[in-house]
Amino acid sequence: MSKAVRFQEYGGIEVLRVVEVDRPVPGPGQVLVRVEAAAINPGEAMIREGVMHDRWPATFPSGEGSDLAGVVAEVGSGVEGFISGDEVIGFTHNRASHAEFVVVEAADLIHRPADVSWEQAGSLFVSGTTAVAAVRAVAAGPGDTVVISGAAGGVGSIAVQLARDTGATVIGLASEANHQWLADHGAIPVAYGEGVADRIRAAAGGRKVDAFIDTFGADYVEIALDLGVAPERIDTIINFQAVEKYGVKAEGNMAAASAAVLAELAALISAGRLEIPIAGTYGLDEVQDAYRELAKRHTRGKIVLRP
Repeated sequence: MSKAVRFQEYGGIEVLRVVEVDRPVPGPGQVLVRVEAAAINPGEAMIREGVMHDRWPATFPSGEGSDLAGVVAEVGSGVEGFISGDEVIGFTHNRASHAEFVVVEAADLIHRPADVSWEQAGSLFVSGTTAVAAVRAVAAGPGDTVVISGAAGGVGSIAVQLARDTGATVIGLASEANHQWLADHGAIPVAYGEGVADRIRAAAGGRKVDAFIDTFGADYVEIALDLGVAPERIDTIINFQAVEKYGVKAEGNMAAASAAVLAELAALISAGRLEIPIAGTYGLDEVQDAYRELAKRHTRGKIVLRP
């Protein structure tokens, strides 16, 4: 037997439980991973609440979690490149990584570089691939001025660094507590709230705002349009109503979900070109507390479960 997070119905944080389940068994082409770290994400909370039922319905009892890093406990038949004891980074589309053990397709794993911490490794997939997709979607590049809302959050903090890496000027919207971190990572920090459009214009210093990545929601798509950003250079990962209304993009995790992208992100960390800020770590039995912290929407970087 092993422990895993489950919920039996849609609802708030209180529906989350840690229960005893049968230890999973890997099938052909699969690997059983003993989880060392698995990040939590806002999308998981939205699925649990039933907000995303039309898009991503849950089947009860439901597990949760996509990100993972851990140690190979067992390999299924036909698996090449991984053996028991290997340290790995990966992902699952089966809502199952918030657990002590998870079965993963071998094709969805990479070996963990020694200089990538467990917390960083377990936070790479959802936020990292979402940030990659968003930066690609707005075609950020040299000479561009790119605005990112929620710039110190899980996705935003990575998108800031990836956009800077393209040669773009980045304006990051965040609370003042995160302004120094943004400045240290090459972004121009701007406080959110009333009058933010004027502050963005001032930060741009007379330059045109070329692209906008919205990781927060609210009315940032409308603000981007008011700033003169073309719809095809606006990407939101949360405001799907604005996508239908204005024709902006909504490219996120699934647009870059691959082991190859995961390997690229891990290599950037190893090279010192990417930091994954860790806001906090929690035990599996503290999963409710972890999601309460996430719900505040003021964390810098990722919140990680350490089973």
